[in-house]
Amino acid sequence: MRQGKIVYGGLRTLERELAKEKWQESQYTILLDENTFQHCLPLLISSVEALQEAEFIEVPAGEECKSLEVAAQVWQTLLESGADRQHVLVNLGGGSVCDLGGFVAAGYKRGIRHINVPTTLLSMVDASIGGKTAVDFGGVKNSIGFFHPAEITIIDHVFCDTLPQEELLNGQMEMVKTAAVTDGALYEHLVASDSIGKRQVSEVARIKARVVKTDPYDHGIRKILNFGHTFGHAIEVFFGMPHGQAVGVGMLAAMYLSTKKMGLSEEVYLSYSKWVRKYVSIPGFTLKEVEQMLPLLRQDKKAYNGLIHCVLLQEIGAAVIDVEVSDNEVRDALLTIR
Repeated sequence: MRQGKIVYGGLRTLERELAKEKWQESQYTILLDENTFQHCLPLLISSVEALQEAEFIEVPAGEECKSLEVAAQVWQTLLESGADRQHVLVNLGGGSVCDLGGFVAAGYKRGIRHINVPTTLLSMVDASIGGKTAVDFGGVKNSIGFFHPAEITIIDHVFCDTLPQEELLNGQMEMVKTAAVTDGALYEHLVASDSIGKRQVSEVARIKARVVKTDPYDHGIRKILNFGHTFGHAIEVFFGMPHGQAVGVGMLAAMYLSTKKMGLSEEVYLSYSKWVRKYVSIPGFTLKEVEQMLPLLRQDKKAYNGLIHCVLLQEIGAAVIDVEVSDNEVRDALLTIR
């Protein structure tokens, strides 16, 4: 699978890209939600001349847009507008819009080009990079999807200025996750700082891009980027917690299990526990709730043969994939961290 181009710079860079010969005959549709329509669309079209005549499709904000029903509505709109295989979908939004837009592009006419313009910190460092596209189905997050990389992903920090603190926090958790499994020095810097710098955002995005390039179809080393996500996705769905915060809690559970199963230093676990509790309210898991969450954990994409598997840490920067975790170990982890 060929990876698309990731550009670290302003929207003017996208204007220069779309002025190239390969885009000259393209027609564009911008996919956005109510938030990016208000806060981000004016900046995009004022900066990129090629998009000034583009049509746009608005979808619900947040995870609600990631459904087959919404995807079908977008496909119907594209059909009615006469969009052909040379049409380009420009995804202007956070992780949900980028996921939905990539999914729609992968399915329409057996695949059209799409461009990601991530507008949240979380999507800049995670969701917009790597070619994974998906919608939720049957109450399971990201259960139907394709690998369909964006032709171009533009990382423009200017959009961070439009974000509320909660959205910045979601991205911060994903940045810490990526550093925890790849780069000890970067991890220490991120958890020691109260602010997020542009350099760190670009650094984390580049790390993810390198990992994805090594394992584009998520069969091996790329799985390390799922650290915290086995627990995190279940917590997100069960408690309705924002994705990044749920991953922050999921990392805490995974670090606890790492001390029990992989020899991770308890000092590392306790230090992270102190840090994450400053920003995220840990659910007060009851045993009944944990029992109800177990089926969600078994539906995680890393599970197989009905068994739960997690990414765990031997130390910061050294992750181990496909570690089998028993139901009792799940109970122990969640009831301990509450």
